[in-house]
Amino acid sequence: MDMMAMVSTMLAAQQGALQSNISATLAKQNADMEKSTVLTLMGAGQPSLANVGAGVGGNLNVTA
Repeated sequence: MDMMAMVSTMLAAQQGALQSNISATLAKQNADMEKSTVLTLMGAGQPSLANVGAGVGGNLNVTA
């Protein structure tokens, strides 16, 4: 095996490793985004009154 073939093989291996690292990073980011989306849709945490009409969620007078 000549020197150029060895260099070419090493560069191809490095390129493959780089592509694998990028793929793993993107997969993790995608999984994190999916988790965030599911938690948002399920209403995790405090319930939001951002999309309700005026007066909804206010105090209720039960003495009347």
